[in-house]
Amino acid sequence: MLGTSNSTKNITMSYLKGKTALVTGSTSGIGLGIAIGLAKQGVNIMMNGFGEREAAMAEVKACGVEVDYHGADMSKPTEIAELIQITEARFGALDILVNNAGIQYTAKVEDFPADKWEAIIAINLSSAFYTSHYALPGMQNRNWGRIINIASVHGLVGSSQKAAYVAAKHGIVGLTKVIALENAKTGVTCNAICPGWVLTPLVQNQVDDRAKREGVTVEAAKQALVSEKQPSGQFVTPEQLAALTVFLCGADASEVRGAAWNMDGGWASQ
Repeated sequence: MLGTSNSTKNITMSYLKGKTALVTGSTSGIGLGIAIGLAKQGVNIMMNGFGEREAAMAEVKACGVEVDYHGADMSKPTEIAELIQITEARFGALDILVNNAGIQYTAKVEDFPADKWEAIIAINLSSAFYTSHYALPGMQNRNWGRIINIASVHGLVGSSQKAAYVAAKHGIVGLTKVIALENAKTGVTCNAICPGWVLTPLVQNQVDDRAKREGVTVEAAKQALVSEKQPSGQFVTPEQLAALTVFLCGADASEVRGAAWNMDGGWASQ
């Protein structure tokens, strides 16, 4: 937990043990890493996503918590409403909401297909609005809740050929601030995490495409990709993002409200 001592970790686990988190897009990559990180703190997990469901659930269950899965399509508001309702019914409450589901497509604005734009905005931005819309009343009634939006460094800076993704992630940062302000006098907080390059399956596809396009090894393509943007030359790991998530859920972060916390190897500092 961000370099904390074992005693602090134990306090955090005691604080979070028995709570319930919904992590969207949690069957692989960042979402799975966060689900595991929260489960290690004793948090029960509702999983969601289109990855290898059984294998992902087994990893989380191994942490000794209750785990369930709902396959809601995060582009459909009616399915999101059902997801929140079933999570609350299954676990008795929804305490922690991690909005992580996301997709990507790259093209210049003039070439960007309308259906790809609509899909990215729906899944990367609108889904976080709808999950929050349905989860907030319960959190407010209990006067405790954590909403953590997995934005991106692209919520802080732009990149060519990523119009929809950048627009959605900037929108997530704005939504985070509004939710934080509207709940500032309550026990409900909302923050965003803005990762740089993380070697998720989505990014691995970009690495593989680059290696093929440039006729270089996958390892060379990987290093070239990360070094272009991140001065550290290192990928951020799902485990590091999970540790930050755990911190933001803990008592020590009760006055971290509306932050867009970048973990990006120095990308946004340039």
